[in-house]
Amino acid sequence: MQLETQTNSDLHRVVIVGGGAGGLELATRLGKSMGRKKKAHITLIDSSRTHVWKPLLHEIAAGSMNPDKHELEYIAQAHWNHFHFRLGRMDGMNRDKKEVYVAPYFDEDIEVIPRRTFKYDTLIIAVGSTTNDFGISGAREHCIALDTQSQAERFHKQLTNALIRAQTQVEPIQAGQLEVVIVGAGATGVELAAELHNTTRELASFGLDKIDPDKDIKISIIEASDRVLPALPPKLSMAVDVELRKLRVHVYAGERVTEVTNKGVYTHSGRFIPSALVVWAAGIKAPDFLKELDGLEVNRINQLVVKRTLQTSNDENVFAFGDCAACPWPGHDENVPPRAQSAHQQASMLVKTVKARVAGKDKLPEYTYRDYGSLVNLGRYSTVGSLMGAIAGGSMYIEGLFARLMYQSLYQMHLMALHGFFAVMLQILARLITRRTEARVKLH
Repeated sequence: MQLETQTNSDLHRVVIVGGGAGGLELATRLGKSMGRKKKAHITLIDSSRTHVWKPLLHEIAAGSMNPDKHELEYIAQAHWNHFHFRLGRMDGMNRDKKEVYVAPYFDEDIEVIPRRTFKYDTLIIAVGSTTNDFGISGAREHCIALDTQSQAERFHKQLTNALIRAQTQVEPIQAGQLEVVIVGAGATGVELAAELHNTTRELASFGLDKIDPDKDIKISIIEASDRVLPALPPKLSMAVDVELRKLRVHVYAGERVTEVTNKGVYTHSGRFIPSALVVWAAGIKAPDFLKELDGLEVNRINQLVVKRTLQTSNDENVFAFGDCAACPWPGHDENVPPRAQSAHQQASMLVKTVKARVAGKDKLPEYTYRDYGSLVNLGRYSTVGSLMGAIAGGSMYIEGLFARLMYQSLYQMHLMALHGFFAVMLQILARLITRRTEARVKLH
């Protein structure tokens, strides 16, 4: 096993595993404040070469966003912000030796990078979450999840191929041939449904005259709870349900999926929904390898159990945050919800934590979750949400243009954390100029 030698080995070694929104923001901020000044050695490890903000994956899947224009190269971000990026997937560790093990990296079955070992003084795990299929028969074989950019692109490719096949076939379009079923009516599911309603009609308009979008293309959502967006306030849920039905999206609430086949989806009530494409968005769990990390405590969905300092329950040198961490929420009977805003808040706190550890301080800050509300974007049709906290003076329901601007600002805030204000303003200006010469949907 190859030991990765870190320059300036006398510096405090911070290893961050996972380059999602929280992990990348943390690495960038630590690189700017500590890596640049040679106060610590910052390393980010991720299994992908590029980063795309995860809440945008449904737009990539639907084709309303071209990932080539929004993905960020990890190695370039590391160079610009004074941290080190290493490509690979963590698959083990030794807490006594303070070592992280990274599996070999393959490209088309050719080993590009051998197995490596990384030494750490502070380890921060931010590997996010994956889709939880709950062991439903056929779900893994016949469904597509939207956990990664490659999965979103795979779905879009299958969608465009299905439309092209329907256009060129001699026989009439069959029932279910152009139907998409989305299992799970959380934010990802309902946002994907709205985006698909728009982009499938846009795609069909590009010379696919044999396809009647209103007749041939169907979108269905199956939700085990009695309403869409069950984790959000009922008023917001009702507003989204109304908008979905206006778009002629078939909503099957109170239906639990029991089996998925290559022909469609079966539910517990005996209903069968024929479908060519099934997206599974019905729950999350942390990656399976976390439950085998040298005795670190995990819960039933593989999340690492952490204290309010975000230190794991049985190792003060190992931290975890974001979707992969089960963090206590004082005053509530549940943990901090796995949402982008909580990961962003935790990353901000961990910047202070790492600085305190490097300075030799024993007392570390504790995390308190602040819920600023929820926003759900239904593409160009509507955006609804609720604002909470000091901004709203309690809880305030919002919709329309104001809600859309608030939703878009979340992504811009993420970009500003990575690139700074002026760079983001230039990116926005460039897209305003170039979008007039581009198709509104990705056609391949």
